[in-house]
Amino acid sequence: MTAPLTPPPPPRDQSPNQAWQPPAAGQAGSAPHDAVYGAPPGGQGPHGPHYPLDPHGISGLYGQDGPGMKTEVREAAVVAVVVALFGALLGVLWWRLAPSVPLVGDVVDKSWVVYFKDSEGEQAIGVDGTFTLLALAFGLVSAVAVFLWRRRGGVPLVVALAVGGFLGALLAWRVGVWLGPTEDVIGHAKEVGKGVAFSAPLKLGAKGALLAWPLGALLVHLGLTAMFGPRDPDPYQLPQPSVGQQGPYGPPPA
Repeated sequence: MTAPLTPPPPPRDQSPNQAWQPPAAGQAGSAPHDAVYGAPPGGQGPHGPHYPLDPHGISGLYGQDGPGMKTEVREAAVVAVVVALFGALLGVLWWRLAPSVPLVGDVVDKSWVVYFKDSEGEQAIGVDGTFTLLALAFGLVSAVAVFLWRRRGGVPLVVALAVGGFLGALLAWRVGVWLGPTEDVIGHAKEVGKGVAFSAPLKLGAKGALLAWPLGALLVHLGLTAMFGPRDPDPYQLPQPSVGQQGPYGPPPA
């Protein structure tokens, strides 16, 4: 005997009360996005309000970049020259404020020799320290002045500030040496006489002090720009809905 065949189950009734029905052919592909979700442009959709696309797009936010590159380069050149010229003032202050290093001349075997009057003195270190502190102060002042003049900042302006500070330090060094005592210590010892103390020429023993001005100016300017500089707009931030427009979860609670 063979088992009786089981009849297939009847097809399920596609009731109109079902949660989902397949769309009619040709309707889903041709309907616009807002029509599929039933929300007009600017209305409420399942993922939040629909905003019309800005004709300029995200690139419109970058239209206010300040002056062109040529203008920034010209301004940077002016900054570099002005900052460097202030090195002459730094040189004068270094010459006036640096401690003097006393030297003494003597005659040994019918030849003049010069030596330090106080071999354990720290006047030579004070000369380098005075230059370093003055350079840091000039870097602070120049950075603040440039920031107040152009809060926008920019790479050319920062580079000009560093270059101008370094050139100003070099100029200050040479001006101070030129204004200070003569570098001919033997001739100076002969002029004042044997055993008479005289001031040594200004000498910058630590050449790294020349970087105090540009490094100080860079740090101060970057700090001021980070704390008080203008902020660029976020290109990916969506516009806020109006007061009468509801968010994706309805109106906020009162």
